Amino acid sequence: MSYVDAEIASQPDCWREAARLAATATDHLPRPGERVAVVGCGTSWFMAMAYAARREHLGQGETDAFQASEFPAGRRYDRLVAITRSGTTTEVTELIAALRGRVPSTVLVGDPDSPAVALADAAVTMPFADERSVVQTRFATTALALLRAHLGDNIDALAADAEVAVRAPLPIDPTSIEQATFLGRGWTVGLAQEAALKCREAATFWAEAYPAMDYRHGPISIAAPGRLVWAFGELPEGLPEDVAATGAAFVHSRTHGCRTVLGSWAAGRTPVDPMADLILAQRFAVALATSRGLDPDAPRHLTRSVVLA
Repeated sequence: MSYVDAEIASQPDCWREAARLAATATDHLPRPGERVAVVGCGTSWFMAMAYAARREHLGQGETDAFQASEFPAGRRYDRLVAITRSGTTTEVTELIAALRGRVPSTVLVGDPDSPAVALADAAVTMPFADERSVVQTRFATTALALLRAHLGDNIDALAADAEVAVRAPLPIDPTSIEQATFLGRGWTVGLAQEAALKCREAATFWAEAYPAMDYRHGPISIAAPGRLVWAFGELPEGLPEDVAATGAAFVHSRTHGCRTVLGSWAAGRTPVDPMADLILAQRFAVALATSRGLDPDAPRHLTRSVVLA
């Protein structure tokens, strides 16, 4: 078993631990009504996107997500939340340092001894979710689980869905697919972006992501037999039928009869949380890598953290 396989399988326990940690870290996390910026790089940025949309949807306050390198200078926020597994990523540490004394900062980090911990005003450390693999899986989702727990989402139910997702059959044979497009709406757009990134990182596989409502405004033109459309969360009306007309395979946790096993794997406990679907997408990416003769623990051109000279 690869490192990433083991880390994917550990997510239900990590999410439960994150919920417990959230209950003790309230003073360090955004308060209702605060105007919040959430930043990260790569996978962490996609988790920031998901949290920002979820927080606003729940009426907790204005929340923006940025790549750490693209934070808008001069914009005012009540709090900065930075997500960084290693705590060493240059763009993140430089931003925290630049805002020090002007914007209160909280860092969600895997390594308690990292530079980001010393730079931030507060740190929520999650060494139990840190990873040996280059490709992020459990740290990112655990950070999101912690933030969702703080918003009041039911993490026990989420972890129960995750227990099924780590064991369930994959919804489609990776060897039958030549390209994948992932779709989301609202807070699940970030999950779709992350699923596509996992396929690119682990398997050097052509995958992309879009907001589901925007998919029919051009990207659907590449859908065809042998290609996959995988949707997270709520579906726009008529989208499954439009995808079916292209001949592409379609996967969605709440759809029955659309070439997917996901509609029944959590029978009696639906709807399935989209974060559990992300576990299946992570496993799909690893299976893709294996089917292509690649080592998912050794993705090309990537390191565990990007530290610029």
